[in-house]
Amino acid sequence: MSSRTGELTFDPEIEKTARRLRWETKQHTEEASTSYEDGRDITLEFEESSGESEEEVMAIIPERTIKDITSPDLNQQPLCIEYPDREVNFKLKSGLIHLHPTFSGFAGEDPHKHLKEFHVVCSDMRPQGITEEQVKLRAFPFSLADQAKDWLYFLPSGSITTWNDLKRQFLKKYFPASQATTIRKEISGIRQFAGESLSEYWGRFNELVKVVPIIRSQTIC
Repeated sequence: MSSRTGELTFDPEIEKTARRLRWETKQHTEEASTSYEDGRDITLEFEESSGESEEEVMAIIPERTIKDITSPDLNQQPLCIEYPDREVNFKLKSGLIHLHPTFSGFAGEDPHKHLKEFHVVCSDMRPQGITEEQVKLRAFPFSLADQAKDWLYFLPSGSITTWNDLKRQFLKKYFPASQATTIRKEISGIRQFAGESLSEYWGRFNELVKVVPIIRSQTIC
């Protein structure tokens, strides 16, 4: 046998000592095996119990696709527009709806032009006894499509109570402050191109300038 210092010591009962060491080793092995089996049994019981619980939960929760989750739920969430005159009851004629310009929210579309065209249609087709505000609040959702309609559906319920509220939110989304700053810079730094006629230059300038009152006040018709 060897001591902790590494020196060999004489053991007169070496066979007895060897049997004792083998017995201790066997005991440790059996204890470790028993602990593993007990732990394995507990794990299996937990997994079986969890499996049953999961099946019960999955049976309760209905299957929903990603499209279902991300689509606006119009049956449960009211539209963002809170009509101020609820006692006023009128239906939009199909002819009025079909005459409306359409804005989809894609790059290159002009939100100011859309609002102006929408104003013209509503002014000409306004039913007698109904204010222009009432017509515009009810008709504007029909003038939107694709991304723009999704944007309107996802606005907080009851967040729009006037036509000015709706215009403000619409321009905030599709004509942000950064775009207004860009137009201001274009106006202040506009120059006539080489080969560009005076009438062409004047037309290009007017296209920028006509947005200036809208940028300044953020209100239109």
